[in-house]
Amino acid sequence: MKHFLRVVTQFFVFLYCKLLWRGLKFVVRKFTGRCELQRICYNNKHGARRTLKIESSLRYSKNELLQSALSVHPDKVEKTIDDVMALKKINPDTNPQLSISLQASLLQIVGYRSLVAEVEKLRREPYDSENQEHEDMLMKLWKELRPDTHLAGRISKQWCEIGFQGSDPKTDFRGMGLLGLHNLLYFAEHDKATALQMLHDSLQPKHNEINTAEWEQKNLDKAIGFSFAIVGINITDLAYSLLVSGALKTHLYNVAPEMPCLMHFQQTFCYLMQEFHRFWIEEDPSDIMEFNRVRSKFHRRILRQLKNPDMALCPHFSASDLHLVNL
Repeated sequence: MKHFLRVVTQFFVFLYCKLLWRGLKFVVRKFTGRCELQRICYNNKHGARRTLKIESSLRYSKNELLQSALSVHPDKVEKTIDDVMALKKINPDTNPQLSISLQASLLQIVGYRSLVAEVEKLRREPYDSENQEHEDMLMKLWKELRPDTHLAGRISKQWCEIGFQGSDPKTDFRGMGLLGLHNLLYFAEHDKATALQMLHDSLQPKHNEINTAEWEQKNLDKAIGFSFAIVGINITDLAYSLLVSGALKTHLYNVAPEMPCLMHFQQTFCYLMQEFHRFWIEEDPSDIMEFNRVRSKFHRRILRQLKNPDMALCPHFSASDLHLVNL
Protein backbone atom coordinates (compact mmCIF):
# COMPACT_ATOMS: atom_id res chain seq x y z
CA MET A 1 0.00 0.00 0.00
CA LYS A 2 2.81 2.37 0.91
CA HIS A 3 4.52 1.68 -2.39
CA PHE A 4 1.27 2.38 -4.27
CA LEU A 5 0.79 5.71 -2.46
CA ARG A 6 4.39 6.68 -3.18
CA VAL A 7 3.91 5.96 -6.89
CA VAL A 8 0.67 7.98 -6.98
CA THR A 9 2.35 10.87 -5.19
CA GLN A 10 5.26 10.84 -7.63
CA PHE A 11 2.81 10.80 -10.54
CA PHE A 12 0.99 13.89 -9.31
CA VAL A 13 4.28 15.65 -8.64
CA PHE A 14 5.30 14.84 -12.20
CA LEU A 15 2.03 16.26 -13.54
CA TYR A 16 2.48 19.41 -11.49
CA CYS A 17 6.05 19.97 -12.63
CA LYS A 18 5.53 19.10 -16.28
CA LEU A 19 2.04 20.41 -16.92
CA LEU A 20 0.46 22.56 -14.24
CA TRP A 21 3.61 24.54 -13.36
CA ARG A 22 4.49 25.25 -16.97
CA GLY A 23 0.90 26.20 -17.67
CA LEU A 24 0.92 28.52 -14.68
CA LYS A 25 4.15 30.16 -15.89
CA PHE A 26 2.54 30.74 -19.31
CA VAL A 27 -0.53 32.37 -17.75
CA VAL A 28 1.55 34.57 -15.45
CA ARG A 29 3.70 35.73 -18.37
CA LYS A 30 0.63 36.64 -20.41
CA PHE A 31 -0.88 38.44 -17.45
CA THR A 32 2.24 40.39 -16.37
CA GLY A 33 3.98 40.73 -19.71
CA ARG A 34 7.20 39.47 -18.13
CA CYS A 35 9.08 36.20 -18.41
CA GLU A 36 10.18 34.27 -15.32
CA LEU A 37 13.71 35.73 -15.38
CA GLN A 38 12.28 39.25 -15.46
CA ARG A 39 9.96 38.56 -12.55
CA ILE A 40 12.82 37.10 -10.50
CA CYS A 41 15.08 40.09 -11.12
CA TYR A 42 12.40 42.70 -10.47
CA ASN A 43 10.94 41.02 -7.38
CA ASN A 44 14.14 40.00 -5.56
CA LYS A 45 17.07 42.05 -4.31
CA HIS A 46 20.58 41.30 -5.48
CA GLY A 47 22.18 38.41 -3.66
CA ALA A 48 21.28 34.84 -2.83
CA ARG A 49 17.51 35.30 -3.09
CA ARG A 50 17.78 36.42 -6.70
CA THR A 51 20.72 34.30 -7.86
CA LEU A 52 19.41 31.01 -6.42
CA LYS A 53 16.08 31.52 -8.19
CA ILE A 54 17.78 32.42 -11.48
CA GLU A 55 19.99 29.35 -11.16
CA SER A 56 16.96 27.13 -10.59
CA SER A 57 15.06 28.69 -13.48
CA LEU A 58 17.94 28.11 -15.90
CA ARG A 59 18.62 24.58 -14.70
CA TYR A 60 15.02 23.38 -15.14
CA SER A 61 14.37 25.21 -18.40
CA LYS A 62 13.52 23.14 -21.47
CA ASN A 63 15.65 25.43 -23.63
CA GLU A 64 19.24 24.26 -24.23
CA LEU A 65 20.59 27.81 -24.40
CA LEU A 66 19.24 28.59 -20.94
CA GLN A 67 20.50 25.31 -19.49
CA SER A 68 23.98 25.78 -20.98
CA ALA A 69 24.21 29.30 -19.54
CA LEU A 70 25.07 27.74 -16.17
CA SER A 71 28.33 26.32 -17.50
CA VAL A 72 29.62 29.10 -19.77
CA HIS A 73 33.12 30.50 -19.39
CA PRO A 74 33.18 33.77 -17.39
CA ASP A 75 34.48 35.63 -20.48
CA LYS A 76 31.31 34.62 -22.36
CA VAL A 77 28.79 35.66 -19.73
CA GLU A 78 28.02 39.02 -21.36
CA LYS A 79 27.36 37.45 -24.76
CA THR A 80 25.27 34.72 -23.12
CA ILE A 81 23.06 37.35 -21.48
CA ASP A 82 22.60 39.06 -24.84
CA ASP A 83 21.54 35.72 -26.33
CA VAL A 84 19.10 35.11 -23.46
CA MET A 85 17.59 38.58 -23.90
CA ALA A 86 17.15 37.95 -27.62
CA LEU A 87 15.62 34.52 -26.97
CA LYS A 88 13.11 36.01 -24.53
CA LYS A 89 12.41 38.92 -26.91
CA ILE A 90 13.40 41.47 -24.27
CA ASN A 91 14.49 44.88 -25.54
CA PRO A 92 17.74 45.80 -23.71
CA ASP A 93 17.13 49.50 -24.35
CA THR A 94 13.85 49.47 -22.42
CA ASN A 95 15.15 47.00 -19.83
CA PRO A 96 18.76 48.13 -19.17
CA GLN A 97 18.81 47.06 -15.52
CA LEU A 98 17.68 43.52 -16.36
CA SER A 99 20.81 42.80 -18.37
CA ILE A 100 23.02 44.09 -15.54
CA SER A 101 21.15 42.02 -12.94
CA LEU A 102 21.27 38.84 -14.99
CA GLN A 103 24.96 39.29 -15.72
CA ALA A 104 25.82 39.79 -12.05
CA SER A 105 23.89 36.68 -11.03
CA LEU A 106 25.32 34.53 -13.81
CA LEU A 107 28.84 35.63 -12.87
CA GLN A 108 28.13 34.49 -9.32
CA ILE A 109 26.87 31.12 -10.59
CA VAL A 110 29.80 30.36 -12.90
CA GLY A 111 32.21 31.84 -10.34
CA TYR A 112 30.97 29.42 -7.71
CA ARG A 113 31.55 26.54 -10.09
CA SER A 114 35.10 27.79 -10.78
CA LEU A 115 35.76 28.18 -7.06
CA VAL A 116 34.72 24.58 -6.41
CA ALA A 117 37.20 23.45 -9.08
CA GLU A 118 40.01 25.59 -7.63
CA VAL A 119 39.41 24.39 -4.08
CA GLU A 120 39.21 20.78 -5.25
CA LYS A 121 42.53 21.16 -7.05
CA LEU A 122 44.22 22.39 -3.87
CA ARG A 123 42.63 19.62 -1.84
CA ARG A 124 43.90 16.97 -4.22
CA GLU A 125 47.46 18.33 -4.29
CA PRO A 126 49.48 16.51 -1.61
CA TYR A 127 52.03 18.26 0.54
CA ASP A 128 55.46 17.59 -0.97
CA SER A 129 58.49 18.11 1.27
CA GLU A 130 60.63 18.21 -1.89
CA ASN A 131 58.66 21.22 -3.17
CA GLN A 132 60.34 24.37 -1.91
CA GLU A 133 57.16 26.42 -2.25
CA HIS A 134 55.34 23.99 0.05
CA GLU A 135 58.20 24.08 2.54
CA ASP A 136 58.32 27.88 2.50
CA MET A 137 54.59 28.07 3.27
CA LEU A 138 55.01 25.69 6.20
CA MET A 139 57.96 27.66 7.60
CA LYS A 140 55.97 30.86 7.22
CA LEU A 141 53.11 29.33 9.21
CA TRP A 142 55.53 28.60 12.06
CA LYS A 143 56.90 32.15 12.02
CA GLU A 144 53.40 33.65 12.06
CA LEU A 145 52.27 31.53 15.00
CA ARG A 146 55.58 31.29 16.90
CA PRO A 147 57.37 34.56 15.97
CA ASP A 148 59.60 34.52 19.05
CA THR A 149 60.51 30.83 19.01
CA HIS A 150 63.30 29.37 16.93
CA LEU A 151 62.40 26.11 15.16
CA ALA A 152 65.22 23.67 15.86
CA GLY A 153 64.67 21.68 12.66
CA ARG A 154 62.25 20.80 9.91
CA ILE A 155 61.50 17.52 11.67
CA SER A 156 60.85 18.47 15.27
CA LYS A 157 58.49 17.85 18.18
CA GLN A 158 58.08 21.61 18.29
CA TRP A 159 55.39 21.32 15.63
CA CYS A 160 53.12 19.98 18.37
CA GLU A 161 53.25 23.47 19.92
CA ILE A 162 51.01 24.75 17.13
CA GLY A 163 48.77 21.70 17.11
CA PHE A 164 50.26 19.17 14.74
CA GLN A 165 50.20 15.54 15.84
CA GLY A 166 53.85 14.64 15.37
CA SER A 167 57.29 15.84 14.41
CA ASP A 168 56.45 16.16 10.68
CA PRO A 169 53.30 18.18 9.75
CA LYS A 170 53.38 16.63 6.29
CA THR A 171 51.49 13.59 7.55
CA ASP A 172 48.63 15.72 8.92
CA PHE A 173 47.89 17.32 5.54
CA ARG A 174 47.00 14.04 3.84
CA GLY A 175 43.23 14.47 4.21
CA MET A 176 42.92 18.02 2.86
CA GLY A 177 46.17 18.35 0.93
CA LEU A 178 47.51 21.85 0.35
CA LEU A 179 44.08 23.33 1.03
CA GLY A 180 44.59 22.84 4.77
CA LEU A 181 47.95 24.61 4.71
CA HIS A 182 46.64 27.47 2.58
CA ASN A 183 43.76 28.05 5.00
CA LEU A 184 45.89 27.89 8.14
CA LEU A 185 48.41 30.33 6.69
CA TYR A 186 45.67 32.71 5.52
CA PHE A 187 44.16 32.67 9.02
CA ALA A 188 47.55 33.31 10.66
CA GLU A 189 48.36 36.17 8.27
CA HIS A 190 45.01 37.92 7.85
CA ASP A 191 43.42 37.41 11.27
CA LYS A 192 46.57 37.05 13.29
CA ALA A 193 45.27 38.31 16.63
CA THR A 194 42.41 35.80 16.60
CA ALA A 195 44.66 32.96 15.43
CA LEU A 196 47.22 33.61 18.18
CA GLN A 197 44.49 33.87 20.82
CA MET A 198 42.92 30.64 19.64
CA LEU A 199 46.32 28.91 19.68
CA HIS A 200 47.00 30.21 23.18
CA ASP A 201 43.60 29.06 24.46
CA SER A 202 44.03 25.62 22.91
CA LEU A 203 47.14 25.05 25.01
CA GLN A 204 45.67 26.07 28.34
CA PRO A 205 44.42 23.80 31.14
CA LYS A 206 40.64 23.56 31.16
CA HIS A 207 38.75 25.97 33.43
CA ASN A 208 41.97 26.75 35.29
CA GLU A 209 41.46 23.56 37.29
CA ILE A 210 45.22 23.70 37.68
CA ASN A 211 47.35 26.72 36.95
CA THR A 212 49.58 26.82 33.89
CA ALA A 213 52.80 26.46 35.89
CA GLU A 214 51.54 23.35 37.68
CA TRP A 215 50.24 21.96 34.39
CA GLU A 216 53.64 22.42 32.75
CA GLN A 217 55.41 20.99 35.79
CA LYS A 218 53.35 17.80 35.52
CA ASN A 219 54.58 17.56 31.92
CA LEU A 220 51.19 16.61 30.52
CA ASP A 221 51.62 15.14 27.06
CA LYS A 222 48.62 16.89 25.55
CA ALA A 223 46.52 19.98 26.03
CA ILE A 224 43.15 19.68 27.72
CA GLY A 225 41.73 21.85 24.96
CA PHE A 226 42.34 20.90 21.33
CA SER A 227 45.15 20.85 18.76
CA PHE A 228 45.07 24.14 16.82
CA ALA A 229 46.45 22.92 13.48
CA ILE A 230 44.45 19.69 13.50
CA VAL A 231 41.26 21.64 14.23
CA GLY A 232 42.17 23.97 11.34
CA ILE A 233 42.44 21.01 8.98
CA ASN A 234 39.12 19.63 10.30
CA ILE A 235 37.39 22.99 9.81
CA THR A 236 38.89 23.12 6.32
CA ASP A 237 37.11 19.82 5.66
CA LEU A 238 33.88 21.30 7.05
CA ALA A 239 34.17 24.41 4.84
CA TYR A 240 34.97 22.20 1.84
CA SER A 241 31.87 20.05 2.43
CA LEU A 242 29.70 23.18 2.68
CA LEU A 243 31.15 24.41 -0.60
CA VAL A 244 30.80 21.25 -2.70
CA SER A 245 27.30 20.49 -1.34
CA GLY A 246 26.12 23.93 -2.47
CA ALA A 247 25.17 24.99 1.06
CA LEU A 248 27.71 27.82 0.91
CA LYS A 249 25.96 29.40 -2.08
CA THR A 250 23.72 31.39 0.25
CA HIS A 251 26.70 33.00 1.93
CA LEU A 252 28.87 33.52 -1.16
CA TYR A 253 26.04 34.90 -3.31
CA ASN A 254 25.42 37.46 -0.55
CA VAL A 255 29.03 38.56 -0.05
CA ALA A 256 30.55 38.36 -3.54
CA PRO A 257 29.16 41.12 -5.84
CA GLU A 258 30.07 39.01 -8.85
CA MET A 259 32.42 36.00 -8.97
CA PRO A 260 33.24 34.29 -5.66
CA CYS A 261 36.96 33.57 -5.39
CA LEU A 262 39.40 31.69 -3.16
CA MET A 263 39.72 34.73 -0.89
CA HIS A 264 36.00 34.55 -0.06
CA PHE A 265 36.38 30.86 0.81
CA GLN A 266 39.38 31.56 3.04
CA GLN A 267 37.56 34.41 4.80
CA THR A 268 34.73 31.97 5.46
CA PHE A 269 37.26 29.54 6.92
CA CYS A 270 38.50 32.27 9.29
CA TYR A 271 34.93 32.89 10.43
CA LEU A 272 34.31 29.18 10.98
CA MET A 273 37.52 28.86 13.01
CA GLN A 274 36.53 31.71 15.30
CA GLU A 275 32.96 30.46 15.68
CA PHE A 276 34.08 26.90 16.35
CA HIS A 277 36.40 28.17 19.07
CA ARG A 278 33.45 29.89 20.76
CA PHE A 279 31.20 26.88 20.21
CA TRP A 280 33.76 24.52 21.75
CA ILE A 281 33.88 26.66 24.88
CA GLU A 282 30.07 26.80 25.05
CA GLU A 283 29.75 23.03 24.66
CA ASP A 284 32.30 22.48 27.44
CA PRO A 285 33.37 18.96 26.31
CA SER A 286 35.01 16.76 28.90
CA ASP A 287 37.98 16.00 26.65
CA ILE A 288 39.20 15.88 23.05
CA MET A 289 37.42 12.54 22.53
CA GLU A 290 34.20 14.56 22.16
CA PHE A 291 35.59 16.48 19.20
CA ASN A 292 33.57 14.65 16.53
CA ARG A 293 30.33 15.17 18.44
CA VAL A 294 30.99 18.88 18.88
CA ARG A 295 32.07 19.28 15.25
CA SER A 296 28.92 17.54 13.97
CA LYS A 297 26.69 19.73 16.12
CA PHE A 298 28.53 22.84 14.94
CA HIS A 299 28.16 21.72 11.32
CA ARG A 300 24.40 21.30 11.75
CA ARG A 301 24.11 24.77 13.27
CA ILE A 302 25.94 26.38 10.33
CA LEU A 303 23.72 24.48 7.87
CA ARG A 304 20.60 25.78 9.62
CA GLN A 305 21.89 29.33 9.41
CA LEU A 306 22.70 29.00 5.72
CA LYS A 307 19.11 28.00 4.94
CA ASN A 308 18.18 31.64 5.42
CA PRO A 309 18.66 33.19 1.94
CA ASP A 310 19.52 36.55 3.51
CA MET A 311 22.28 35.12 5.69
CA ALA A 312 25.92 35.97 5.19
CA LEU A 313 28.90 34.77 7.19
CA CYS A 314 31.53 37.49 7.65
CA PRO A 315 29.88 39.87 5.12
CA HIS A 316 32.76 42.34 5.22
CA PHE A 317 35.84 40.55 6.44
CA SER A 318 37.88 42.48 8.94
CA ALA A 319 40.65 40.94 10.98
CA SER A 320 39.45 39.93 14.43
CA ASP A 321 36.02 41.39 13.72
CA LEU A 322 33.92 38.59 12.23
CA HIS A 323 30.20 38.43 12.88
CA LEU A 324 27.20 36.50 11.62
CA VAL A 325 24.57 38.93 10.37
CA ASN A 326 21.30 39.17 8.54
CA LEU A 327 21.75 41.40 5.53
